[in-house]
Amino acid sequence: MRIAVFGANGPTGRLLTGQALAAGHRVTAVTRRPDAFPLRHDGLEVFGADVLDPAAVDAALAQTDAVLSALGVPSGREPIHTYSRGVANIVASMKRHGLRRLVVVSSSGVDPHPYSDGGLLFNRVLLPFVTRVVGKTMYDDMRRMEALVRASDIDWTILRPSGLYHLPSVTAYSILDGHADGRFTARVDLAAGMLAMLTDNRYVRTTAGIITTVDNPTMLRWIRREALAIR
Repeated sequence: MRIAVFGANGPTGRLLTGQALAAGHRVTAVTRRPDAFPLRHDGLEVFGADVLDPAAVDAALAQTDAVLSALGVPSGREPIHTYSRGVANIVASMKRHGLRRLVVVSSSGVDPHPYSDGGLLFNRVLLPFVTRVVGKTMYDDMRRMEALVRASDIDWTILRPSGLYHLPSVTAYSILDGHADGRFTARVDLAAGMLAMLTDNRYVRTTAGIITTVDNPTMLRWIRREALAIR
């Protein structure tokens, strides 16, 4: 299968591209910074394009069979439109090219629920602060993206991870319809879950949560290494 990966140069996108190539797919890795893309493979085309440019998106999808979007932008106070406008361009181009299968990454923060293992501090203080204050503009745009995808007539899946972190290899992750009761998702598992959606029809036109159930970090470690980017 020929797969287009948007957000290919991000942490999840690189893992997704590598896993897809290892599985025997041909990959078009779409990135604004093609010269910085680290992977090389006979089955890989690195395509320089901005997802906000409709003509560039259309060119990237000219000879593909399915689309995986691992778009990601930092949260901030300024309005964010990359998710909604970018995916709008992707969906429009897919329709022009007659493509059906789309998997997009969103976030559990779009529709936050208390977690059974979260505790009072996480559920009542940290989670609302992240979703309603620090990441408000990002989650607002993800909601717009999700609404746009659901309104389309293509075969979509919206995949919502929880707090992302690093693990060296894929685990026995869990995917559930709607909300998944887990605070963390390894990026390598998210990538594997996205790739699995291409051959798993159970989640077509479904919003699903994906979580990692082993080797989760402590909350303090996650905040230091991921939320605050302290290495």
